[in-house]
Amino acid sequence: MSANRAVPYSSENHARQALIETCLQFARLGLNQGKSGNASLRWHRSAEEGMLVTPSGLAYEHMQIDDPVWVALEQSAPDAVSEAAAVTDPVSAREAAPHDREPPLAPPSRFDGRRVPSSEWRMHLDIYRARREADAVVHVHSSYATTLACLPAIQAAGIPAFHYMIAVAGGHDIRCARYATFGTQALSDAALDALVDRRACLLANHGQIALGADLPQALSIALEVETLSRQYLQALQVGSPVVLSDEEMRRVLTAFAHYGR
Repeated sequence: MSANRAVPYSSENHARQALIETCLQFARLGLNQGKSGNASLRWHRSAEEGMLVTPSGLAYEHMQIDDPVWVALEQSAPDAVSEAAAVTDPVSAREAAPHDREPPLAPPSRFDGRRVPSSEWRMHLDIYRARREADAVVHVHSSYATTLACLPAIQAAGIPAFHYMIAVAGGHDIRCARYATFGTQALSDAALDALVDRRACLLANHGQIALGADLPQALSIALEVETLSRQYLQALQVGSPVVLSDEEMRRVLTAFAHYGR
C-alpha cells in the first residue's frame, strides 16, 4: 500500500481545504460557472486506498471542510445500471425518450461523508485505478474547450499540434473522448480511452478533464487546455492553422520531460 505520496498535506482536513481552494479557483480562472465541474485528490486512510472528491450539487463558495467525500477505490458491488442502455451518441441523447436514457450513476457502494459524491465520481475513481502516477483530477466545463468538444471535426481528430504547448496534455494532440451520458460508466470508459498516454482530454459535448501529480499541476494543465482551445478557435476563424510535425512534437515532448529539472 502506497502512502499519500505526492500529497503535501499534514492531515486529511488540510487536504480537504486544498481541494476546496482548488475549486474556488475555477471561477477566478474562468474555467467553470456555478456548480458545474468537480475535482478530487488521491487520499488513503490507513491501509485503504481512496480519494477525496467534491460533493454533488453544492456551489463551491458554500463548500465547508466536511463536504468533500471520501470514496474507497475498491467498491464492493456493481454500481451502475446496464451499460447497454448508455447513450453514446449526442443526437440519440437529444431524441431519446426520458425513460430510454441511462440515469447518472448511483452513489458508490463504499463512501464516507455527510454528502454524496459528485455524479462523476466513477470517472475520477477509474483514473486513479488506471493511472498510478495521478494524484489529482480536475474536470471543468470551460467555455472554449467545451465549444471545441461540440464540433464534429474535433470529436473525430482532437486538437492538432498547432502550438507546441499542445504537449502539455502529454502527446502530439489533445484527444476528444467519445460522447456518453454524464455520470455513467460509459463516460468513464470513454475518458480513459482518450487519456491513454495523455494527461488531459476533451469530453465530447461536455467539457474537459485533466490529471496531475497534485492539484496545482492538474489545475494548471486544465487552464492550459482552455487557453489552447481559445487560441485554436481564434486561429480557425481567420484561416487554417499550421500544424507542427510529429518529429517536432517528439522534440518538444523530450524537452518537456527535462524542463525545470
